Amino acid sequence: MTPAEIAQVQAHLRKQFNNQRIVVAAPKQRGGSVELRIGDEFIGTIHRDAEDGDVSYAIQMVVLAEDLNQIN
Repeated sequence: MTPAEIAQVQAHLRKQFNNQRIVVAAPKQRGGSVELRIGDEFIGTIHRDAEDGDVSYAIQMVVLAEDLNQIN
């Protein structure tokens, strides 16, 4: 994803979820994953898909079973 795409996706997610703490961060190394964070908390990764001239962005989020136990 280009820096412009990252900025656009971040602005969209912030507006969509009414949360200015959402951060879409460029990969630290070339070819790495674009990270989705809320504040300092890693939430998942964002992948760009360009097929048949259409571009979309998919968020992959993993919830660990051990994290579910922390809710109570």
